[in-house]
Amino acid sequence: MSMKNTDISLLDTILEKMITTVDQSKGEIYTIAEQSRKDYEALLRELEEIREKVHSVIEEQDQLERNVRLARLRLSEVSKHFHTYSEESVRETYEKAHDLQMKLLVSRQSEKQLIERRNELERRLQSVHSTIERAEYLVSQVSVVLNYLTQDMKRIGEVLEDARLKQEFGLQIMEAQEEERKRLSREIHDGPAQMMANVLMRSDLIEKLYRERGVDEAFKEIRSLKQMVRSALYEVRRIIYDLRPMALDDLGIVPTLKKYLVTIEEYVQSLNKPTKIEFVNMGKEDRLPSKLEVALFRLLQESVQNALKHAEATKITVKLEINKHNVLAVIKDNGKGFDVKEKKLGSFGIMGMKERVELLEGDLSIHSKPNEGTLVMISIPIID
Repeated sequence: MSMKNTDISLLDTILEKMITTVDQSKGEIYTIAEQSRKDYEALLRELEEIREKVHSVIEEQDQLERNVRLARLRLSEVSKHFHTYSEESVRETYEKAHDLQMKLLVSRQSEKQLIERRNELERRLQSVHSTIERAEYLVSQVSVVLNYLTQDMKRIGEVLEDARLKQEFGLQIMEAQEEERKRLSREIHDGPAQMMANVLMRSDLIEKLYRERGVDEAFKEIRSLKQMVRSALYEVRRIIYDLRPMALDDLGIVPTLKKYLVTIEEYVQSLNKPTKIEFVNMGKEDRLPSKLEVALFRLLQESVQNALKHAEATKITVKLEINKHNVLAVIKDNGKGFDVKEKKLGSFGIMGMKERVELLEGDLSIHSKPNEGTLVMISIPIID
């Protein structure tokens, strides 16, 4: 594993821990808020009970104060006419007045305690309510932070992953270039070069046949030789088209694409594969800037090659429209399709197409499902 991959993995771990910690903190704050709400409701119920008790005590005090006044009047009357009342009556009157006075004192003390408790509950309610509001605010703020972390950090992860893929893509391009050189070397060696060697051998054979068997046998061999030269010429043209069609500079994208698709169809059918390639030009055959024509040709070439090589399509339709402002291309096949969400290791064809379209400030969309074919849509602005 490379150092950069290790760094990305370490960064992912740190971000995951941050998100987990923030999420746990959010849960703890939410728990505090819920507990505070329960405490607030309990305090509120107790406050209501205390208020009812205060009301009852005040009513009781009012009644006691009336009874105390009456008792005092009675005691004053007994004191004035002390000799007319028995000792027992005087004692009862005195004790009753004293008892009422004590009850009033106790009631006032109880009222004082209840009022103090009521005031304390009101202060606590205000404090708990403030805690609830603060906790709710913190929960909302932590939710915002968590959203930023999960969304923005996800974007960072995607950017890092994209950078890693681009690095791998660059390395893959270099490897592909070397493989392409090897492939081209093999194709020339096994195809045109081998055929040219055979032409030399067959030309010597023609001379020998002419001397030993006559003109008819020599002409037979010449006809066979012409077919071999024709095949060699076809192979050379195919290799040139794969490298860069010369007609692209002379004729433009539309005629070159027509010829390329016909050539590819003939080549595929020569391998006994019943593949039909249809080309539909829906716009004008206007020339485009040279770089745009080359890039567009490569994009369409890659799409067709993917349909032939990977999708194993038997029918491919290529539609092209060049208008005043942009170029639209659609490549549709009836191949085996694929899951566009699945990233295959070492598969950089589609990524290469995306990179090329991005450089042209265009759009690329690929629609495909297993066993349902593939639709590639390319839109590129024409910038003078």
